Amino acid sequence: MSHNIVHIEIPSTNAAVNAKFYGDAFGWKLEHAPEFDYWQFRPEALPGGGFPGVGEPFQAKIGELLVYIGTDDIEASLAKIESLGGKTLTPKQEIPGTGWFAFFADPSGNRVALYKSMNPGSGM
Repeated sequence: MSHNIVHIEIPSTNAAVNAKFYGDAFGWKLEHAPEFDYWQFRPEALPGGGFPGVGEPFQAKIGELLVYIGTDDIEASLAKIESLGGKTLTPKQEIPGTGWFAFFADPSGNRVALYKSMNPGSGM
């Protein structure tokens, strides 16, 4: 696995408004996943991303972008991260019908995510 950045989240107090803003400003294609009430953006080149609400369940905070790094093995990646001074914040969890994620903190305390798709090659 090349461990590319596969998704970026921009926290929002009003995801529909933020989605429209970025779509209009940059010409990004927008998609809404009603089952999660989650707006996503697709720029011309990857990675794409989304607009999570602040607080639970996304744990998002205004001003803190979240980068998702692709991995074939979330548990192995978390073990390596911890061996290098990082810390698991949220262990592997399923995004129904999509894939799995986990959150970790790097040695400076930045929150970053890992992602494994149920459908490799499809992105997030």
